[in-house]
Amino acid sequence: MRKVRSKPEPDEMLPEYDFSGGVRGKYASRFAKDTIMVVLDPDVAEVFPDPNSANKALRALGNIIRDRTRKIGGRRSAG
Repeated sequence: MRKVRSKPEPDEMLPEYDFSGGVRGKYASRFAKDTIMVVLDPDVAEVFPDPNSANKALRALGNIIRDRTRKIGGRRSAG
């Protein structure tokens, strides 16, 4: 059962923000419909000089994981 909050959280928006000139979805077209955005923690991001090197490392890791799971019969650890 969910707990109901008795007090609302204080508003973090300051009154001096002015969004009257904002445009919704202004940069949305930069991303393809099948794009998945992943945000890296700063300590992880500093290891990679650019997005291509991060993708290359993740592909290599994915291949290692795929090969290891095939060798042990496709079983995955419970951890």
